[in-house]
Amino acid sequence: MSAIDRSTVLLGEAHLRTLVPLDLDAIEQVEAAFRSLATEAVAMPPILRLDIPEHAGEVDVKTAYLPRFSSFAIKVSPGFFNNSSLGLPSLNGLMLVLSARTGLTEAVLLDNGYLTAVRTAAAGAVAARWLARRDAKQVAIIGAGEQARLQLDALRLVRDIEHVTVWARERDRALQYARDCEVRGIACELADSVSHALKRADIAITTTPSREPLIHARDLHPGLHITAMGSDAEHKNEIAPDVFKAARYVCDRLQQTRVLGELHHAIEARVVAADATFAELGEVIAGQASGRTSDDDVTVCDLTGTGAQDTAIATLALERARKAQAGTIFHNDVTL
Repeated sequence: MSAIDRSTVLLGEAHLRTLVPLDLDAIEQVEAAFRSLATEAVAMPPILRLDIPEHAGEVDVKTAYLPRFSSFAIKVSPGFFNNSSLGLPSLNGLMLVLSARTGLTEAVLLDNGYLTAVRTAAAGAVAARWLARRDAKQVAIIGAGEQARLQLDALRLVRDIEHVTVWARERDRALQYARDCEVRGIACELADSVSHALKRADIAITTTPSREPLIHARDLHPGLHITAMGSDAEHKNEIAPDVFKAARYVCDRLQQTRVLGELHHAIEARVVAADATFAELGEVIAGQASGRTSDDDVTVCDLTGTGAQDTAIATLALERARKAQAGTIFHNDVTL
């Protein structure tokens, strides 16, 4: 490969699923991105967002340059939530990978949202690794969709989970989730309410597009860790503002959570001052801020999704594709 390679790799979802499974390497890659946010001169602009309400559609564009990587990604992530009635998936998307040295396009990753799903699940595992009790064994999953499954898969790579309780608005989906867990040898029970799901949980993971709070201060108990990853838009809200009075709050990026995360709603409710400062996950990882300080702490990690994570996972995909390529044209994909 020349010092400046002008070839562009085009990869489809099927190949990307082979190249980038949800494994410890993916988790380490995303953890490195969080560390970079705290320790390096990362360039990460605000999220560009487009709403198309007449079709229940939303499109996010995220990007970031991290000095530790020789490439950066630009991700386009549409979510059209009426698509199920058309027999189409709700989530879609692609990533462009460009050289951080020349700006030339190095790869087009037609992942249909797969890489976003992996990096989001990996971020949940990173949050649990640094904020949940080491002996955590019981988890409450709120929601029963794809991310609910992936979050559990990722969590099991960093904690020895023995029991799952699941709650979802649609009981049939929660029942299917429980059955899937049992098939994989994971003990799982259905909860009648979010409060019921959290009652014995060491870790709770919220994975919904809820527009109103699901977890309240009354649901908390000593030692609980909550990973909240559903509030990635201003109108979404899974954690009630009163939780901020009882829990240690950590986020992925403070400038984002002030405008679209769980923190956004606490500020609007005047529970938290608009200029209040909280630790970011990268700062906890880098030893610059405290996360959990005792087994009795209640911790909340607010994950809104960052362009840094997208660059990290896309860079991993391109690196593995180049190693696998060796001059070969991929089946069902194209090397240009």
